[in-house]
Amino acid sequence: MSAVPDETPAPVSNINVANILTLSRLVLVPVFVVVLFIDGGHSTGWRIAATALFALASLTDQVDGWVARRYGLVTDLGKIADPIADKALTGAALVGLSLLGELYWWVTIVIAVREIGVTLLRFWVIRYGVIAASRGGKAKTLTQIAAIVLFLLPLPAAAAPVSWTLMGIAVVLTVGTGVDYVLRAVRLRAAGTRTVAP
Repeated sequence: MSAVPDETPAPVSNINVANILTLSRLVLVPVFVVVLFIDGGHSTGWRIAATALFALASLTDQVDGWVARRYGLVTDLGKIADPIADKALTGAALVGLSLLGELYWWVTIVIAVREIGVTLLRFWVIRYGVIAASRGGKAKTLTQIAAIVLFLLPLPAAAAPVSWTLMGIAVVLTVGTGVDYVLRAVRLRAAGTRTVAP
């Protein structure tokens, strides 16, 4: 009698296109910061260049997730590295804008505390499972990106109300989804603890 073939799918390598795109976003962060501060951050041309770099890096966030799902390249490394790369990029932009005096520090601090907190939560429950990004989290990320782009662009003062309104929405979504992630992490850890309990 012939042996039954092993139909267990081969594990996905961490070295794949999706993860490389994620890591490229991390590499672009310091480049973006340098360009943002050229000429004191007040050169129209360099601000446009910084905005383009930020947009390009942000685009990889949309592409790497699609590639991972489309071609079955989802890995635990990608699930962890992707949000870290997002936070590094948005964090660098927010801190940069605050250092330039164009964004209130409390906005940067609120968003940074939430993002760092969620990252720590992911590691806190990683033994029991991975907290994937929710729809609210994705909406938060897109809103943050759009708001940051408006602040990075050398727009006329008349555009300020639009920029601040969008940033306000981003802050509300940031805090709201942060609370949701805390609840999900607590439930996941509690369920995992019950499962592994003797």
